[in-house]
This record gives sequence, C-alpha cells and structure tokens, in this order.
Amino acid sequence: MEKQKLVLIGNGMAGINCIEEILKNQPNAFDITVFGSERHYNYNRILLSTVLQGATKVEDITINDRSWYEENNIQLYTGETVIKVDTMNKVILTDQDRKVTYDKLIFATGSVPFVLPVPGADKKGVINFRTIEDCQKIIEISQNHKKAVVIGGGLLGLEAARGLLNLGMEVDVVHIAEHLMERQLDPTASKMLQLELEKQGMNFLLEKATDEIIGGTQVEGLRFKDGTVVKADAVIMAVGVRPNVQVAKDSGIDTNRAILVDDFLQTSVPDIYAVGECVEHRGTVYGLVKPLYEQGRVLAKHICKMESERYSGSTLSTQLKISGVDVFSVGDFLGDETTKTITHYDELAGIYKKIVLKDEKVIGSVLFGDTKSGNRLLDIISKQKVITDEEKALILQPTDPNGSQVAVMEHTDLICNCNGVTKGTIIEACQMQGLSTVEDVKKCTKASSACGGCKPLVTDLLAYIQSEDFDEVIEKETLCSCTTLTDEEIVAEMQIRNLRSVQEVMTELGWLKAEGCSTCKPALQYYLGMIYPEYEVKQTSLFINERMNATLQSDGTYSLTPQMYGGLTNAEELRKIANIVDQYQLPQVAITSEQRVTLMGIQKEDLESIWKELDLPLSSTYGNTVQNIKTCIGETVCTCDKHQALKLAIDLEKKTDYLTTPYRIKMGVSACMHNGAGSTTKDIGVIQFDRGWEIYVGGSSGRNVRPAQLLSVADSEQEVFDMIIGFIQYYRETAKFSERSWEWIDRVNLLHIREVLFDFELRQQLINRLELDTHSYKKVLANHM
Repeated sequence: MEKQKLVLIGNGMAGINCIEEILKNQPNAFDITVFGSERHYNYNRILLSTVLQGATKVEDITINDRSWYEENNIQLYTGETVIKVDTMNKVILTDQDRKVTYDKLIFATGSVPFVLPVPGADKKGVINFRTIEDCQKIIEISQNHKKAVVIGGGLLGLEAARGLLNLGMEVDVVHIAEHLMERQLDPTASKMLQLELEKQGMNFLLEKATDEIIGGTQVEGLRFKDGTVVKADAVIMAVGVRPNVQVAKDSGIDTNRAILVDDFLQTSVPDIYAVGECVEHRGTVYGLVKPLYEQGRVLAKHICKMESERYSGSTLSTQLKISGVDVFSVGDFLGDETTKTITHYDELAGIYKKIVLKDEKVIGSVLFGDTKSGNRLLDIISKQKVITDEEKALILQPTDPNGSQVAVMEHTDLICNCNGVTKGTIIEACQMQGLSTVEDVKKCTKASSACGGCKPLVTDLLAYIQSEDFDEVIEKETLCSCTTLTDEEIVAEMQIRNLRSVQEVMTELGWLKAEGCSTCKPALQYYLGMIYPEYEVKQTSLFINERMNATLQSDGTYSLTPQMYGGLTNAEELRKIANIVDQYQLPQVAITSEQRVTLMGIQKEDLESIWKELDLPLSSTYGNTVQNIKTCIGETVCTCDKHQALKLAIDLEKKTDYLTTPYRIKMGVSACMHNGAGSTTKDIGVIQFDRGWEIYVGGSSGRNVRPAQLLSVADSEQEVFDMIIGFIQYYRETAKFSERSWEWIDRVNLLHIREVLFDFELRQQLINRLELDTHSYKKVLANHM
C-alpha cells in the first residue's frame, strides 16, 4: 500500500513526540516531512535555563539528533518557516518558496514570546528568553555587562534570573503581581520562595508595571508607571507566551486564543491536526509537557486509525526545582468558601504543605521544600479518591531524610508524570537491560527527558535498586511459556505488522513452540477476532449457522439448547421440544441453572433433521461468550411487577447473542430488592427499585464468592441497556484473554471505567463498535450454512 504523506509544521517537543508515537504505532505508514523555523534539531526547550546556568551544554538538551531523523527516513528542513497552507489543494508553502504536498498535516507551531508593548522594547540589549539563540545572546551580554533586569516573576523569569546570577550579573526581577509564580503557588509558598531567592542574591521589584525601556540605541534602564526608575545593561523579557497561530489563521483554520481542535486533535479542516501549545481544546490552552504529550498519544493513535480514547483534558501539576528549591502544585490550590484546607508549616525547616479538600476529596495542593508526596497527591486527585487519615498523615508529616520514598511506592505509581513512566517500568528496564545511570533510564524509558522535575526521584530509585535493601522483582507476565511477549505487546505487534492468522503471529513473533499451546492458541484467535471482525474462528463447537448450534459432549453425542430469551417459552415451543424427545428417544432433558431446556444425547447423524424439525433459534452456552441471563420469574418470594426486568433481559440477550468475550460473562436481572436472579454475584447484575435501576459489576458466584461493585444507578431501561452494552464492549476491547471481569476491573480501576461509560460520546462509540462486531460475526456464522 502506498504511504501517505505526513507533514509536521514545527520541530519542537510536542510535535516530534507525536511523530515518535506514530512511528511506534505504524512505522511504515507515512512519508514524513518536518519543518522547523530554528536551525537546531529537536531539543528540550524546558532545560534551556540549565544551559544558561552552566549546568548543561546545548548538545546535552538535544532530544533527537540528525541520526534519528535519518534512521526513521524523515525529511527535515531546519531554518525554514511554513508561511501558508493551501487547504484546498493540500499544499504548504515555505519562506524559501518550497512547495510540499500532504495527505495529513499536523500543526505543532508552539508559542511565541510575548513582548511588552512599551516604548524602547526594540532597543539593543532587550532579549526574549525562548530559544537557543536567545540563550547565547544572554551569555554574550553577561561577558561585557554587569546589571540585568528580568521582567516576569514566573517560572521562566526566575530560571533566567538564576542563570544571570551564575553568569556573574546583578539581577533585579520585576513582577506586576503581588506574589511570584502566582499561577503555581499560593501567597505563603510564594513568599517563602521569594525569601529563599533573595538569600541567593536576587532582588525583587513587585507590583511594578513597566512604562518605558529607557536609553539610546542600547538599553540603560526601565521606568515604571509609578515614576520610579531602575538601571539595566540588559533586559530579559519573560512575561509569557502566546500560541503561534498566525499561519493557521491565514490558511482559513478556525482559531480563538489558539487553534481550535476536537477530542482527537482535529482542526476545522479535514486531514489537518494540531498538537501542543498552539492548541485550544475545550477552551483551555496548555503549556506544560504532560498534557502536550497526552495530546500527542491520542493524535498518533487516531491518525494511525487505531482505537483510542478521546483527549478529555489534563490535570495540571507542576513539580520543579527552582534555583535549588523544590516546589509542587496541582489543581485548585487556593480553594474557596466550599472547601476545607489542611496545612503544615515549618518555617525553620523551610517546609510548607497545603492540601485543599472538597467533600473529603483532594482537589488541589501546594508543597514547598519537601515535594516527595507530589506524585501520590497527583494520583489521588486524578483518580478522585477519598483521602484517608493515614494518607493525610503520610503527606503532611516531615519526610525521613534517611528513609527512601521510592521504597514505599507501588509499582504502578508514577515517577515521571510528563511521560507516564511508573516505578515498575523503570525497575523492569533496569533488571532486563542492566540500566545503571539516569541517562540510561532516560534513553530507555524517557523518564526525566521532559521537564526534568523527576530527575531526583529517578536518582533515588536507582540508588534504591542498587542498594542491599532492594528486593523487588518485576516478573514480566507473558501470555504463556511459548513466548516472551505480554498480551499487550502481542496485540500491538499484530496491528503494526498486520498479522492476520495464528500461524503468522507465531512465525513473525518468534514463538518458542511452533505449534503453540492450549493457552496461547485460543487467546490469539480471540485477539485476531477483535482486531479483524471478519476473522473466522474455528470453534470447538459445531457451528452451522445462527439458528443451528450443537455442542460436542465427552461421550461423543451432542446437546442442543433452544434459546428462550429471558427464560420465557410457550406451549408451541414446548410441544416441538417434547416431540423431538419422543421421536429421537433422547435419554436426557434438563432444566439448566440459566432457566433453559437442554436436549442431551443427540447422535451426530440426527443433528440435521432435528435442526430442521425443531425450527427454533438455539443458544450457545459454550466457551467465552455472554451467557444466558438469569431472571427472577417465580412468584414465591414476592409479587412485584417483573415485566420491565424481563423485557430488559430479553433485549440484552438478543443484542449479545454469539458475542465472544475474554472470559464468559454471566448476568442476572432482578425485578426488585429481593434479588431473585442473584445479581450481586454476577459479572453484570441489575436490580430494579422504585426510582430506577442499580447496575453491579465484577461479581463471582464460584467457590470463593465475590460481591459485585456498584457501577451506577440508572433512571431508565435505555440507560441501563446502554451502560451494560458499553461495559461489555470496553471489557472486550481492553481485557486480556481469560481475564475475568473482576480481575479486569481491579487492574484498570472501576473509577476509570465509570469515567469512560459516563462520557456519552465514548459510550456511544462502544455501543456502535459492539453492533459492528455482532453484525460481522453473524455474517461469518451465516457463511457456514
């Protein structure tokens, strides 16, 4: 198949990260061309301040050098700016009169520094702090001048000021607000930061609005609106950035503050996408690395035509070391009259911790001086957990300087928020690949490759791994002993390599046993069926078509189960069954626990005639499918109206007929609180009550009974139906083969499942995909007639 032409406008972190994800998903799907206005390869803009401070060199912050572009056959144009996009003819035009056609186009134009619109802003010695060139200019100025003023008391301004101090300059920091970093810190933490930075040599001029930059051709100082003046040989502008949207706007793409995109990062023009700081999603423009990378992962899967969750926004958090001071903030850390606040303040130790709660859930936090609980807080907020008294104490109490924070972290806890790298991932990489340095970990897992805020944590983890106290082992859970790959890795390779048969998978992925085993063969069949609905699976059952289904028994005979939706039947159906039993002298007729009649002991040579004479739809109770639903039909316990519950059960059975699942799904629908169908010990259970329906999931009635958990409460039959169908499809798409519903729920978290199903658009997509899968599967069955 001919490759599509993919053009990326912007060679920065967000755009190239998205390209990396595309290459990971489908390495051979696109011919990729990248345009970058700067003359450098892709580098970490966040670490520019470390270059200014002398801690690193330019080559140290380069993420991908020339070899990476060459290895991935990417055509890179540096120092060349795209000035126009012809959306009708799918052509881009650059400032060097180059024209390039595209099939797919991604805007990753980032932001441009905001320049204060004041007289004198164009004087020599006024510099923005945004690029490598800006950094080099500041270093050159420091060699001949001694006094600098930084306009802007945000993160970038403070980092620039620290660098100027390191270069031997005297530094004033001018800030229009009352507090430094007011978007990331509350007044208490901000004041503590100011005092610490003043000890380092910075001087702060707060609540100052610049009126004019004074001097001749060279800057000599600033005049403020209150009439005061400060001298300066250089002025560093660090007052913020603005999304770079002019080219998109000129090309007819919808913009507001930034380029408007939907939940798949699609712009208003077909085949044109946007990612990063130039994007406005649901009214929000993001500037931190984590959300930009999250956007890139969603866009990469979407553009590769892979199943993907929508991008619904990000929980913003900041964990940084500013001039040697650790700070962390997340969510709503200011609060209001509806919230409660817990604080710990140790002025002598320079430690301040604040947690903001609403309805016993953490909605925001600020940590200063001791930020080791930051990741835990981020996890609690993201998962909307109710914080326990024990967790409050752990977060607020002083950290033991001799203790290891990483030792008590779970394997699933995040070390690197920007790239989503967990403790377990790093331990596994160290154990499998012998990693021993932070640089090794960065290259292998990407941890600490973005903002760098997690570097101390990575360092601590490596020290812990290499210590005598370390006894944790990450055992890679492979599909079976025939392969060294996990289920997730196998499915990914199936999609990337377009593998379409069990044998092809085994051959291409280097199976240790050429013939496979009883574990991997059915699993591969299931995954192939999920990826390619047209894939025809040879079942152990003897399928002839949707109406004719027989299951082979251990004695060589067959059994048939007429499908009685909801456990209901009538006189005509019962007469047909009785006649078949008499005519063919069937030795056994049983009533199953699922309220169905099963005919047993059928000889193979009689199957065709019995199917024809019985002329009833048949039920498939064999294998990993949605089983017949148990209902409460009897009137012995109560006389409640069971009409609605029976109708719901019948509708669900008809929708899920012959639907394959990772493990068999048992359901129960109870018409009242007496729970006659045992709904609270089923994979999916429903109980009707006066005001609506309770939906339970993840139960088990086996030897070790496991109670189900409440998924939601629905107002109508339609809502119940949609929630259950969405739940089943999400289980089918994301569970491992043979993973029971409760195991899957424990692994992915019930809260996450709720978030997916409560999103109307996501739920509707799941319902539509189940409909398509069912239709495709029934077509396969019909072909066996």
